[in-house]
Amino acid sequence: QVQLVESGGGLVQTGGSLRLSCAASGLTFSTYAMGWFRQGPGKEREFVATINWSAVITNYADSVKGRFTISRDNAKNTVYLQMNSLKLEDTAVYYCAAGRSTTDIIYGRSSVYRGQGTQVTVSS
Repeated sequence: QVQLVESGGGLVQTGGSLRLSCAASGLTFSTYAMGWFRQGPGKEREFVATINWSAVITNYADSVKGRFTISRDNAKNTVYLQMNSLKLEDTAVYYCAAGRSTTDIIYGRSSVYRGQGTQVTVSS
């Protein structure tokens, strides 16, 4: 059974930083693309970032480009999201995702595995 467990969320002031982690099990991690989504209060789910299996290719939503960095450690079956220069509008539940391709994750295809999410709250 595939499990994705996010951690690292919390309360931070605008301009601050957080690093999210997602520990994966039940899948051959090094063969999966990984990514992050978020859903803010009253908003639809939004793609944030993806990284391919070898960490060579990354994609970011325009809203986070230059501020967020996705990375992975295949030896630890873990994907990370470093979030810097946080803004109020980054407040959301952040979800980890695993898919056969970054395209599957970006388009939210039904084959993508998702975690339960971790809350990130940015305050002024």
